[in-house]
Amino acid sequence: MGAKREGKSVWDVAKYYTDAFKRDAAKLNILPPNGYSGKQDAYARATDFIDEQIEIVKILLSKDFAYQTGQAIYFDVSKLRSYGELTGQKLSDKEIAARAEVVSDKSKRNPQDFALWFFAVGRFADHDMRWASPWGEGFPGWHLECSAIIHATLGDPIDVHTGGVDHIGTHHTNEMAQTEAAFGNKLANYWIHNEFLLVENQRMGKSQGNFYTLADVEKKSYEPLALRLLFLQAHYRSQMNFTWEALDGAQVFLKRLQAWADLKFQKNLGHKKDAGANYEGVLASIKHALEDDLNSAQALAMVSQLTSQAEHEGIDSTKQESMLKALDDLFGLSLSKRTDITTEQKMLISDRESARKKSDFNEADELRLKLSAQGFLIEDTPHGPVWSRI
Repeated sequence: MGAKREGKSVWDVAKYYTDAFKRDAAKLNILPPNGYSGKQDAYARATDFIDEQIEIVKILLSKDFAYQTGQAIYFDVSKLRSYGELTGQKLSDKEIAARAEVVSDKSKRNPQDFALWFFAVGRFADHDMRWASPWGEGFPGWHLECSAIIHATLGDPIDVHTGGVDHIGTHHTNEMAQTEAAFGNKLANYWIHNEFLLVENQRMGKSQGNFYTLADVEKKSYEPLALRLLFLQAHYRSQMNFTWEALDGAQVFLKRLQAWADLKFQKNLGHKKDAGANYEGVLASIKHALEDDLNSAQALAMVSQLTSQAEHEGIDSTKQESMLKALDDLFGLSLSKRTDITTEQKMLISDRESARKKSDFNEADELRLKLSAQGFLIEDTPHGPVWSRI
């Protein structure tokens, strides 16, 4: 309906949101997936795997795990003894979540049976996305695409499958059932589910008027990586409450880390200790926290302690360079890969900070003017100089 209202096809709408997702993901330093089967574009689109989805339906019909009605082909959940093991619920206790695509079909054997293939009949007679199949024109059910794509590209079982907690009871349970019934093996060895993101203590939604995009964040002059850092400050299995005040804090934290990274060419400023002397041990502790159920909050607390120590005790520039690269690999904050400032400009900032610490304010002022001429505004903070573009 939205596509028709805007005078666009469903394919146009799909492309728009695909492009928006890729653009925002790049700004957040989310790595694109690796290629598969020789494909350079590794984003697997469900519409590119229709044949594979039809093949799974064929297998499930042949094994008597599926049946056909006049409206759809359904998976018979009563035929799979392990159905529902992800939730620990008995089939008799399980309630299936309703989606807009689910239609009332009196020919269903069990209320929990889910559609593998919808026919282009009834309310779906004018469905824009439809494909030919051995049973007639139609389109796949919501769950089928995931099992088909995984089987075709990665092979099952995969090691880790992720998703939101709202997918446990229905979507992921049905994915598991399809794969196990069709291929006789598990879909995934481990399941990792993240909790909801709340906004001002309410679930995010357009109807609530609290639905934000990355563009909204940027319009308020926040860096995309500040949002990434905010997300990393909460454990994935805990609900996170987004507020603009919390994002303020994340931006300050990010600026602090960037200030420390900008001074990475400094020499030891006359301090007796070198905070980088045991950085490998500190990095090992950070990695251990991340390996402990992705405890990013604890890991970031260690990063904060590390930078504070380096600010007060000094650090060898070579060790700091290595440390920054390691932190980028772990957190994706681009501390060592920034393109908005040159090496020479970082050295000017470091030289100015060195002069300021030696109370050579004439030299510090001259360097500030040089940076100002290049479009940099320098603000001195307890955690080091923070710059912004004029």
